Amino acid sequence: MSDERWNELFAALRSNRDRAIVALAISNGARASELLGMKGVDVDWGDQLVRVVRKGAQTEQWLPASAEAFIWVRLYQSEGTPLDPQAPLWWTLRRRDRGAGLIYQPMNYEALRAVFRRANALLETNWSMHDLRHTAALRMARDKRLSLRDVQTILGHAQLSTTADIYLVEDEEQVIARVQEYLADVKERAALPPPSPATGYEASDLDVLFGGELA
Repeated sequence: MSDERWNELFAALRSNRDRAIVALAISNGARASELLGMKGVDVDWGDQLVRVVRKGAQTEQWLPASAEAFIWVRLYQSEGTPLDPQAPLWWTLRRRDRGAGLIYQPMNYEALRAVFRRANALLETNWSMHDLRHTAALRMARDKRLSLRDVQTILGHAQLSTTADIYLVEDEEQVIARVQEYLADVKERAALPPPSPATGYEASDLDVLFGGELA
């Protein structure tokens, strides 16, 4: 997902809750099930970390998240959702039965899918939470400040080869742009005049060295 497409998707979201969830996903690549399983106690405001239970291994792991993501989480929580540290972090308003009105219920995967259905209908796209995870992974993998081991740890892959096989791919347009830049440099260097020889060498010696004829 390009930055332009990401901005379009984010602008199509209708609530601070939805913005908070996708902002977390794009910053650390956490899976939908991992984010939906978070509780209030799983947010470390001071160190800007969130704790998730990893899919498969079912182990807890703290993950970094962007400052922007924490802003959206704070805005979401300021809207009156339950703040019990041991309760689920994400809530949605639903009607329990006829006449009961709207009540808060923990957000589930189907409710999150509905968020994307609404955004995709508006944008005529087909984005999903997996696209956010994939985008986050590619951004990290292409950043020279992060090692492949760093990316593996954040994504929660058991094997380093999984990270390499899936996410160490090159965008064709980026490859072409780099090769074009390389060819332009080669052409520019070829157009430069040859360097002047250092003093102290005989002209006849230089002719022999560079294929010239002896005087």
